[in-house]
Amino acid sequence: MASKGANAWAAMPLSGLGSILLMATLITLGIDIYYQSRSANCQCENQSSAVLLGTNIQSLQDLPGAASGRKFTGYGCAAHVYVQFGAYRGGNRTFAILGLASKPLHSYGRPNFACFWKSAKPTVNSSGLHEGFAKWYLTDWGYGRVYTVVSINCTFDTEMGTDSDGGELILDAFTGDMFGRKERIVALTEKPGDYDASVFDPPYPYDYLYCGSPLYGDLNPQMMKEWLIHHTNLFGPRSHFVFQDAGGIHSGVWKVLEPWIRMGRVTVQNIKQQSQYDSYYFNQFLVLDDCLHRTRFMANWTFFFDVDEYIYVQPPSTLRDILDQYSDSAAHVAFRQFRLSDKLCTSKENSSAAESSKWLMEKLTYHYANSQNHDVKVVLNPRRVYATGVHGAEQSDGSRETFPISLARYYHYHNTITRKGELCQEFLDPNQSANFSVGNDLYTYDGSMIPFAEKSKQLELQLFGAASN
Repeated sequence: MASKGANAWAAMPLSGLGSILLMATLITLGIDIYYQSRSANCQCENQSSAVLLGTNIQSLQDLPGAASGRKFTGYGCAAHVYVQFGAYRGGNRTFAILGLASKPLHSYGRPNFACFWKSAKPTVNSSGLHEGFAKWYLTDWGYGRVYTVVSINCTFDTEMGTDSDGGELILDAFTGDMFGRKERIVALTEKPGDYDASVFDPPYPYDYLYCGSPLYGDLNPQMMKEWLIHHTNLFGPRSHFVFQDAGGIHSGVWKVLEPWIRMGRVTVQNIKQQSQYDSYYFNQFLVLDDCLHRTRFMANWTFFFDVDEYIYVQPPSTLRDILDQYSDSAAHVAFRQFRLSDKLCTSKENSSAAESSKWLMEKLTYHYANSQNHDVKVVLNPRRVYATGVHGAEQSDGSRETFPISLARYYHYHNTITRKGELCQEFLDPNQSANFSVGNDLYTYDGSMIPFAEKSKQLELQLFGAASN
C-alpha cells in the first residue's frame, strides 16, 4: 500500500459514513472526558437514624446495666456507588455501560444493578418504561484499589428506541444493603432521529483500530513517532489509533501526533480526571473496555497493546492474510511476546555514533531467550466480545486463538518509551547470535524488525516529505 503515496494514506476515511461515525463516537483534540457521578461532593445519604438493637428497646432499657441506643453519624463517603464513564448501543436491543464502583462494596457487600429504557413518547397504555436484563462484569481481575471496574450489559426482550423517537437508558445502582438504597442514573440519552441501524452492519469505516492504554510520564516523542509510523505501515490506510492521555501527552508528543490528528488517523482522549478515582494503573482496564464498546462498529478488528510493543508479521504474509484465517469464529487472537534487552546492541560499525542515527527497531536486537512467551497481547473481533481486560477478552461468544510464533508475534521494548539519549549501552559481537549469557540473563540475536525500520522511514517521507531522528 505504501507505493500508492501519501494521498492514499491521508485521505482514508474522512467523508461519508466514516466521518459520521468518527464524529459520533470519538472525542478528538484533547476535549475532556468527564466521569459522571451523582454529586461532585459525594453526598451520601445519612442512614444513622436507623439504630438496630434487636427487639424491644424499651424493655431492654428497664434492665439494670442495659446499654442505651447509640447513634452512628456519617460524614461524606469514601467512594461512589457507581462512577459512569461511558454508555453505548450494542445493537437494537443491547447496551453497554462502563464505569467504576467502590471495591470494598463489591468485595464485602451485595450490590446489584437494574436497567430500563424510557421511551420519549409513552403511549396511552404504557408509561414508556421497560425493564431489561442487567449482567455485570468486574473486568480488572481483582486489581482494583478504592474502585473496581464494573462493565454492565443491558439486554431487552424487544427492540428499544428503534422508532427514532428517542429515549433514555436508565441504570439503577443498588448498594445491596437492608435499606434498599439506590442511585438512579440516566446513562444514555438518544434524541429523536439519533438511532441509525446502518452503523451496526458492515462495511465498517476501518479495517483495524487501535485502543491504547493510558499514557503517562515523560514520554519520548521520537519513540512515539517510530511506533506510530511502524503500525500505520502495518495496518494500512484503513486504520485508526485511539490514545488515552493520562498526563503523558506533553507538548513534544503532541507535536508528533498533531499531523496525524489533522489527517483523521489519530484520536486523543483526555482522561486526566481519572486520577480522582483510584483504580489499577491509571484506570487501564476501564479505558480499554470503554474503547472496545465505543468503537465496536468502527472496524473489523480492534488491537490492544502498548506503545513500547511492536507487532510483527512474518513476510511475505500480511496482517490481512493471517487474520482472515480466524474471521469466521474467533473473538480473541493472541500475539506472544518476545522481550528485548533495553541496552544491548550490535553494530558492524561498532560505534555509538553510527547507532545514534538508527531507529529503535534497528538498535535493540537481542531478546531474552528464557522468557519470550510468557505474556500475550490481543486483537479482538469487537462484536463478539462483551468485556475485555489488558491481555484478552474474558467474556465473549467466539473462540480464543493464538498466532503461531513463526507467523506473528510482538516485540516488547521494555523501559524505552521514556528513555532519552542513546539506548545502546553495550555493543556485542555481531557474529555472536546463538544463546549466550550477559550477566545473569540468556539472550538470542533477533534482527527480524530491522527491515521494517526502513519501510517506516519510507512511509514518513511519503507522508511528511522528510525523515527525522
